[in-house]
Amino acid sequence: MSPTKVIPIPVLGRHAVNAYLLLGRQPIIVDAGTPGSGRLIHDRVAAHGVDPRDVRLIVVTHGHIDHFGSAAELSRLTGAPIAGHVADLGVYRAGRVSEPYLPIGLFGRLFARSSRVRETAEPFEPDVLIHGETHLSDFGVEARVMPTPGHTAGSVSVLTDDGDLVAGDLVATPLLGFVKGRPANPPFHDDRLGNLASLREMLALDPTKIHVGHGMPLDPERVGRWAVAEQRRLARLVARGRLRTKAGSVS
Repeated sequence: MSPTKVIPIPVLGRHAVNAYLLLGRQPIIVDAGTPGSGRLIHDRVAAHGVDPRDVRLIVVTHGHIDHFGSAAELSRLTGAPIAGHVADLGVYRAGRVSEPYLPIGLFGRLFARSSRVRETAEPFEPDVLIHGETHLSDFGVEARVMPTPGHTAGSVSVLTDDGDLVAGDLVATPLLGFVKGRPANPPFHDDRLGNLASLREMLALDPTKIHVGHGMPLDPERVGRWAVAEQRRLARLVARGRLRTKAGSVS
């Protein structure tokens, strides 16, 4: 069984927004970038010596515009089906996020005012609807799609059998990848406690490296220490009644 190679495909900036190419027996793509970036991803896949028509699947990690924005276009360019979780299906069908984002910190509040978060994308219907843990061996990669709700209800991560975790926005690096190596929250989470629980579940599986949607790969041990500190921060927010979820309740 050949190892799975994880190759970042920068979509914006050097690593401000990433898609990923996973190379096993066959290639798959994880995430589809912002609207209008399908051709860019297609061409960067080709630049790695992979015929884009050989791509077997496009996995969308969650229903935010910078991760599913070019899914429909990329599917047409490659001929590959799209996989997405059922809990984010409404967003994929609408091509936009209808509910307000819940920002985290000053950067999140500033980013929430940006027109980028209100962009629309071409809607799509996932060809492979994810409900639970799903193995990708039938698509040529020894890996599992793992539901990791919290960032959105339908967030998923991809864990290869070699231990690489392609984590979407389960965790990020500061300022959309501007600071290397340091774990941080992305600008938004629907449910911070739920996301942290998902992150800790993934860390318990002992990944060897964490590949994020925004920034360079992270060391799991450092992410684990950050997660412990984050748990303390969230406990303080809960005690003060200041931690909201998309449902409008205090977690």
